[in-house]
Amino acid sequence: MNILYNDKTDLLYIRLDDEKQEIINRRVSEDIVLDIGKDDKIVGIEILAASKHVSLEKLMPINYEMSKTAG
Repeated sequence: MNILYNDKTDLLYIRLDDEKQEIINRRVSEDIVLDIGKDDKIVGIEILAASKHVSLEKLMPINYEMSKTAG
């Protein structure tokens, strides 16, 4: 999983799946867009005007990476 924030555009992006695949963007509200991958699974979440919706101070630094665990 990757969490990225662009302070110039105030966009927060959470990537849940690192697999390269075709995605479809599905807007669920004015500021939230879901990236839908194969089997209709959510692979990414885009939050526009993120500072209005998320406490960014609690997320800083905003570049996280978690490795996949075997299971």
